[in-house]
Amino acid sequence: MKFFKNWLDRPIRRHTGLLPIAQTDPDDVFIVGYPKSGHTWMQTLIAGTVYGLDPGYLSYAVVDDLIPDVHARSYYRRYGTPMHFKSHRLPQPDYRRVIYVLRDGRDVMISYYHHLKALYGSAIDFATVVRTGEHVYPGKWHEHVEAWKSNPYKAQILVLKYEDLLDDPVKQLGRVCDFLTLDRSLSLLKLVAEGSSFRSMRAREEEFGLQDERWPMDQFFIRRGQLGSHKDEMPGQILDLFMTDAAETLRDFAYI
Repeated sequence: MKFFKNWLDRPIRRHTGLLPIAQTDPDDVFIVGYPKSGHTWMQTLIAGTVYGLDPGYLSYAVVDDLIPDVHARSYYRRYGTPMHFKSHRLPQPDYRRVIYVLRDGRDVMISYYHHLKALYGSAIDFATVVRTGEHVYPGKWHEHVEAWKSNPYKAQILVLKYEDLLDDPVKQLGRVCDFLTLDRSLSLLKLVAEGSSFRSMRAREEEFGLQDERWPMDQFFIRRGQLGSHKDEMPGQILDLFMTDAAETLRDFAYI
């Protein structure tokens, strides 16, 4: 079976230059975190920073080509080493260099609920999602955060808080550059931050759409992006359910 798969891959690589998404290099970097923690934003920020581009002119399709989403494609084009990938997976032995994007789990679950509602409509019950972890990948928020906190494969990890990125994206991009050993000018980092702002990304989605056939055309993927959205959107009983599992993790990262 392995020989047959390799045989199928050979013409794809030879004629298109594409590689299987699982074929990576130890020096590659993985932008990881729980879904709805700001990864499309971070994907855009990294594309601009690494390749020296103004994200204000990049469609999502181009961003995803430069920073491939391991969940959305079977093949990718390698533009150099290291490559940078977007992922929501739990710790993996081949994820040696990781930028972990962390967001307040209460806000995450609000965003995730709206995401699921856009995909599945009234079939989604918020309380059930929070209590059981049904429909969410790859498990509950606190489980994902704690798994990466334990770092079982001893990866090099830079933790970026979503809230810090909102407060001072240029400073946080400077931390990214230090981690990636990139020499980038302050003017470029400011350009990347502005071109990746919520306002800019929402405007591009309004003009061009998400360019992802999996997403409903009548729904915005870039929805709100604010801090503390759980305060006015999460019912008290849902918050209580979430805190039953996640309070300790939120406390560990100074969210409460």
